[in-house]
Amino acid sequence: MDATTKSAAPAAVKPPRKGLFSPTNIRRWQNFKANRRGYWSLWLFLILFVLSLGAEFIANDRPILISYKGEILTPVFVDYPEDKFGGFLAQTDYRAEDIRQEINANGWMIWPPIHYSYQTANSNLPKGMSAPTPPFWLMSREQRCSGYEKGVDDPNCTLSNLNWLGTDDQARDVLARMIYGFRISVLFGLALTICSAVVGVAAGAIQGYFGGWTDLLLQRFIEIWSSMPVLYILLIIASVLPPGFFILLGILLLFSWVGLVGVVRAEFLRARNFEYVRAARALGVNNVTIMYRHLLPNAMVATLTFVPFILSGSITTLTSLDFLGFGMPPGSPSLGEMIAQGKSNLQAPWLGLSAFFTMSIMLSLLIFIGEAVRDAFDPRKTFR
Repeated sequence: MDATTKSAAPAAVKPPRKGLFSPTNIRRWQNFKANRRGYWSLWLFLILFVLSLGAEFIANDRPILISYKGEILTPVFVDYPEDKFGGFLAQTDYRAEDIRQEINANGWMIWPPIHYSYQTANSNLPKGMSAPTPPFWLMSREQRCSGYEKGVDDPNCTLSNLNWLGTDDQARDVLARMIYGFRISVLFGLALTICSAVVGVAAGAIQGYFGGWTDLLLQRFIEIWSSMPVLYILLIIASVLPPGFFILLGILLLFSWVGLVGVVRAEFLRARNFEYVRAARALGVNNVTIMYRHLLPNAMVATLTFVPFILSGSITTLTSLDFLGFGMPPGSPSLGEMIAQGKSNLQAPWLGLSAFFTMSIMLSLLIFIGEAVRDAFDPRKTFR
């Protein structure tokens, strides 16, 4: 047989990729990257969040690593009693002069860039000043070192021991409290957003898929539940229960899940009568499998566009409760508590301004990310 008459072998057709790297998701990611403001906001927010996760390695009143008499110690992870360094207290104060001299005489210490934790009070305030004190760069060198024994010649008067953003009304470092407060705010917001999404998506899926009396009764309950004065109920419950991270999370979860129900319910109502859903029922697939494997992925597209906005709302709610005194336990690093200090100490504007700019930057980044995610999931949006 002539070679020209041979039929060409059919080329192998690659099956379309599914899951995370499907063509649809790749197109969405490209659309997200095309929104430069949202794309760079995501990276900036991730960098700040990852750095705050290691807050103990950035701002701490304990060394990161100690070599003492040939032994390697990690005070950032382990509480060593003071008798290990020749003292007698149950907890070691590594900022104490005698402890510092003892360790330096028998080894070395590696400190974080900021020698204060969120609850560490500065015992070397400038002479003639009381807390809150201004940032060190608003004072002369002689003034900011006047709290140390040898003044400007004291080896402890270094940038790491100075207060970059000043101190609050209890002489605690503002920058350290900002770093730890940012971490708590984001972690709390993420936890509340995930829990709210799980409850809201489940409730909306049940309403939309089953419809009828199930949808009617749950919808009436949600209307009654969402019409309650949320702020007053939150304040009453928070004032009765002891303050805490998980208690506050549970209180806010009572009402935060309602916002997602309508979106998920509409998606399930729209898709429950599609041909592929009817075919799955005809094949005997149970309702849970149909809801989870066939309908939920479509509903999650609309849900994901709301997640950044829910996260920013969760952070704002926590800050508001902390500002009113019903949030985290006293002494916890909190942006809302710092704003309240700024209101009570108008002569120290660095308190309110530090918390204000931290909140503004954080919420602005989340809003920019949310807008980019919303546009990326919108099939009508195209970017060049």
